Amino acid sequence: MEQAVIAALLLMGLVIGAGIGAAYARAKRGWKDYRTARNIVPGARRTAWLATRAVITKVGVIALLLVGAAAYAAVGSDHERAGPAPTPTATPTPGHPVRR
Repeated sequence: MEQAVIAALLLMGLVIGAGIGAAYARAKRGWKDYRTARNIVPGARRTAWLATRAVITKVGVIALLLVGAAAYAAVGSDHERAGPAPTPTATPTPGHPVRR
């Protein structure tokens, strides 16, 4: 009878030990994954901010170009306000007579 009790206790110990061992292995793996992710986050955060800054810069440049184009279109072209172009005139230089 004592051997049956010892065998039952040994079996229960093995089952409980296997369950505790598996839980410990999962916990240890979880902490390792947590530490890995915690160490990666600052680099990923820095990369995300750099990408965000690049996009904001491009959007800002495009917005400035659009505002400039709209302002130029609102003012109109300079052809309507320009006066007549100057005509070349012959001016005598010393030593060279003017031919007519």
